Amino acid sequence: MNAIVKGKNLEITPPLKEYALEKVGRIEKYFDRILKTEIEMSVEKNPKISENQVVEVTIFSNGPIIRARESASDMYQAIDLVSNKLEKQARRVKSKLIDRSHHAKNPFKNSTPVFEEEEEKEPVIVKTKSFPLKPMTPEEAALQMELLGHDFFVFINADTEETNVVYRRRDGNYGLIEPGG
Repeated sequence: MNAIVKGKNLEITPPLKEYALEKVGRIEKYFDRILKTEIEMSVEKNPKISENQVVEVTIFSNGPIIRARESASDMYQAIDLVSNKLEKQARRVKSKLIDRSHHAKNPFKNSTPVFEEEEEKEPVIVKTKSFPLKPMTPEEAALQMELLGHDFFVFINADTEETNVVYRRRDGNYGLIEPGG
């Protein structure tokens, strides 16, 4: 497994790194090929936060990208929590992929609504990201969006070969934006 282990506000000791790699490495049984794994461990400096040990893991595979973040009062406990969360996500992805191959479920049905908070000041662009767009179906894009925990996802539609956006609607369903003429 190609893994990058980073620390923020703490020094990563060899036993801590080994433990994290062992726990997160269990996810490999769910995917054909994991390209890269990023593990970031940090300590929140706010004394009011009791669960200040935070672990965030991002797994890049030849299929979906999976991300999980957990916090606890102990770093080893946070690693256990995040690895359990990753395993649940991986099992869910595997079952949805199997369901999709058997045409059993449509991920555009049955989701929870998300409401965004209104801001009082003028919004500005504070971060820019770039990533390769992969050809996929709208259903795969919706699954990828859910795995990343985002409200929208940009992708190349495998059927039309055009750039599309899938997004979560306020009523809990999904929307698909296609270029029009």
